[in-house]
Amino acid sequence: MKISDVLRSKGHGVVTIAPDETVSGLLALLYENRIGACVVSTDGKTIEGIVSERDVVRSLHAEGTAVLLGPVSRIMTSDVTTGRADDEVSSLAATMTNERVRHVPIVDEDGVLTAIVSIGDVVKSRLNELQSERDQLRDYITH
Repeated sequence: MKISDVLRSKGHGVVTIAPDETVSGLLALLYENRIGACVVSTDGKTIEGIVSERDVVRSLHAEGTAVLLGPVSRIMTSDVTTGRADDEVSSLAATMTNERVRHVPIVDEDGVLTAIVSIGDVVKSRLNELQSERDQLRDYITH
């Protein structure tokens, strides 16, 4: 199964945030969209970083509540792992596990942001795949 198959059901929507937006603004955006991470991008196409709830928590612990008034660029991860729509889901799952990341932006061949895949999306696709295999085996045995 390819990432493009996951995106076919999930969609290609990506929530982005500007690097100069405040961490407090980020928290509002995460809450409003019921998501765990945002791609940091000035134009919605290039990836400048990624920032997650985990980044906020770690920064709050290290720096206190003053971090909420600072820019997202201070707490974001700049070295972003990306994937492509033609990647295998199993390969992306292994990358996510090995690099301990939960969100991977998907880019096209020119490096332009097109979607984002979370570990939840990967798990859901794998469960759907297993259910389909189970149903096929059941049908084969009973017919």
